[in-house]
Amino acid sequence: MSDRIFGLVGLLLALGYAWAAVNIEESFLSDAVGPKAFPLIIATILGLSSLVIIIRPDKAPEWPSFMRFMEVGAAVAVMILYAMLLPELGFVIATALAAAYLTWRLGTRPLSSVLSGCLTSLGIYAVFHLVLGLSLARGPLGF
Repeated sequence: MSDRIFGLVGLLLALGYAWAAVNIEESFLSDAVGPKAFPLIIATILGLSSLVIIIRPDKAPEWPSFMRFMEVGAAVAVMILYAMLLPELGFVIATALAAAYLTWRLGTRPLSSVLSGCLTSLGIYAVFHLVLGLSLARGPLGF
């Protein structure tokens, strides 16, 4: 039963995400794909995954411990802080900090997490900004 509730929550989230994506106003200076494509792809994947969970739930789900729930809550808090700090710190710095924390919580050593966060941030920046030409939040360092 809990899997179906989880699937229903995911499906409602996907529908809300798709509705928000459809309501994005496009400027006359948008790219060929437009700002709606990526959110709609994410909403579709989330909706289909949620439907699978609703249709084929686990017979005997095992719930994680309270500490695991706390770790998930901390990861959600980091992502909320990431969204809040993105305009202030810029894409590269905010992404490096968030990626470093998340990789550390996934089990890497602190120094490896910092290196991984920085490389991930710079790699994503290179692909999205330098290769694809998309504008990303500029930070105090100008990138």
